[in-house]
Amino acid sequence: MSMSDACIITNAISGAVANKAQHPAIPYTPEEYAAQAREAYDAGASVVHIHARRPDGSPSVAVEDYRAITAAIVAEVPDIVINYSTGTIGIPMAERVGHVVELKPELGALNMGSMNYAKWSSTRKAWVFDFVFENSFADITYLLERMNEVGVKPECECFDVGHVESVYPLIEAGLLTTPIQFSFILGVVGGISAHPSNLAHMAARAPENSTWEVIGISTEQWGLISQAAALGGNVRTGLEDNFTLPDATKATGNGELVAQAARLVEAAGRRVATPAEARALLGLPAPERVPALLAKV
Repeated sequence: MSMSDACIITNAISGAVANKAQHPAIPYTPEEYAAQAREAYDAGASVVHIHARRPDGSPSVAVEDYRAITAAIVAEVPDIVINYSTGTIGIPMAERVGHVVELKPELGALNMGSMNYAKWSSTRKAWVFDFVFENSFADITYLLERMNEVGVKPECECFDVGHVESVYPLIEAGLLTTPIQFSFILGVVGGISAHPSNLAHMAARAPENSTWEVIGISTEQWGLISQAAALGGNVRTGLEDNFTLPDATKATGNGELVAQAARLVEAAGRRVATPAEARALLGLPAPERVPALLAKV
């Protein structure tokens, strides 16, 4: 098989919302992050997407928390690709991207538009949460400028088709350079639904030679992973997005979710990419685990 047959699996290791009461494998401490990253890596993940937490489980954008978590992961799985989140609300933009600027991960998530972001409970007939996730072009530009200054590749997170097409003026402005890495997120209430035709349409609206992965929310994830693999895209799974296997049982942790994704990738006639192949496909240089990343743990 050629490089075009390789499929990158990203592990979204924790997220910032769910807690151990909902799933005991959600990591809080650096050591727990490292153990979950090892499980995911052994099952086929070549990229790990990190939302940092403090040891008490509360979400954090502090550089010291990202540094400690990343150092623990890199010590356990040295060649895995590191991707940091910037998806927070209610904090100054400099803090939202500060850990990216300071620690220089290989990839930095870049949310590509504002939206209603909600979860509806059909059982309770009530909103579980409901807020506006604001990402103006001014804020996107600020994040891009900071990422570009430190050589971090943006991962353009798109919750709807308009978010995909928002890259075009940013390319004209010289802020985004092709080929672009996209994440297409389907299944969030307020964003595009997890329908197969929607994924194909989002992929069709991306610039030529782009790379992309699908992020399916909850149990919709598995059908979308199969579709993405068949379309030549990449895939993401993990406790940030979904707890449940296709047979409706709760996964033991990130490793079991990644193993299921790997089976679907192989069933589509693809093979699971190694970290070195992931870097080649994403246009990333060989990693430099710089002293700044590890020095102040």
